[in-house]
Amino acid sequence: MLASTIARRTATTLRAPAFRSISAWANVPAGPPDPILGITEAFKADKDPRKINLGVGAYRDEHGKPYILQTVKKAEEIVASQNPDKEYLGITGLPEFTARATLLAYGAESTPLQQGTISSTQSISGTGALRIGGAFLARHYPHSKVIYLPTPTWGNHIPLFRDSGLEVRGYRYFDKTNVSLDFEGLKADLLAAPDHAIVLLHACAHNPTGIDPTPEQWAVISDIVKEKKLFPFFDMAYQGFASGNTARDAFALRHFVAQGHQVAVAQSFAKNMGLYGERTGNFSLTVADPEEKARVDSQLKIIIRPMYSNPPAHGARIANAILGDPTLYAQWEAEVKGMADRIISMREKVYNLLTHDLKTPGEWGHIKSQIGMFSYTGLQPAQTKALAEKAHVYMTADGRISMAGLNGGNVEYFAQSVDAAVRGNL
Repeated sequence: MLASTIARRTATTLRAPAFRSISAWANVPAGPPDPILGITEAFKADKDPRKINLGVGAYRDEHGKPYILQTVKKAEEIVASQNPDKEYLGITGLPEFTARATLLAYGAESTPLQQGTISSTQSISGTGALRIGGAFLARHYPHSKVIYLPTPTWGNHIPLFRDSGLEVRGYRYFDKTNVSLDFEGLKADLLAAPDHAIVLLHACAHNPTGIDPTPEQWAVISDIVKEKKLFPFFDMAYQGFASGNTARDAFALRHFVAQGHQVAVAQSFAKNMGLYGERTGNFSLTVADPEEKARVDSQLKIIIRPMYSNPPAHGARIANAILGDPTLYAQWEAEVKGMADRIISMREKVYNLLTHDLKTPGEWGHIKSQIGMFSYTGLQPAQTKALAEKAHVYMTADGRISMAGLNGGNVEYFAQSVDAAVRGNL
């Protein structure tokens, strides 16, 4: 009897793996690889000492190393001296930080700011701000569930807003032929959009093209948005980092607000303070009056609570210390300008090398006229492939590069490699 029982149990045990091998996730399809991650992996595997990674979307110093701002180090010392606890922040974050972040975006002369009619919440960097905004609009914007994004735009915008419950459409932005802003296409597409649709606008340093409208063009866009009753949602990830001037980089947002538009704004402090891993951001939108603000505030909390409950404290405390101390703030602005100036100097250097020194075929003025971290070079996929395989220069297939990856030690080799690719000599 005992022997037969053991035999049955043994047989059952031997058969068990056959049942366990049918996983609940057996039919989950593999997702497409992240294009930037793929570039980084290929770069890391490359053993050539000349290799250059121009895919990374983070600032690098003149030596190609990650850079921690001196003002951030000082702010961390200030925060540490205050011996802060590790308690939870409120659902909408650190109130002093959100107030100062909102002031940075809208400016002290902003009428909604003076009237107290801006609802704001701390977010998990710019991505979190966009997601909060997308969810709020999908749930509460009464006129439309359609959002128009520039073509092209930051790759995460499309899945982010789709996952928020919005229908994503595009408006023309980039003229591939002339490597410039397709302003006529942009105007035509916004005029053809249904009334009251949502439109996403990059406040400055358009990602990935590096091409921004001029102030005069922004004024025209504002008029079209008003005519079509569109709702403008500004993604402001690079304030100060684009031109080196925080007020200049906020021109578009402040112009729209001054023209009477209700707006939503997503801010990031990843680039302009180097707080990449601290995930520090702010979402805000203008409202009609204090009573409406209280209702909007309550709904933002309802969205955030089940999403991540409350935001991280450390980065907000650092940013708040910088924004709240006049001396530290002035030093930060100087540091941001220094970073922006280094990027601008690399643009000038690449332009001069390609145009004057190497006399590379084609027109390269767009390298110098674009702004911010990224540049659409106009290089074709076959050329970018050759640059990676033959010259060890890595960028996205569409020719987008991060100017932060260039420095005095590699810019000449980069230009020489581009020249060879364009001439078909790689």
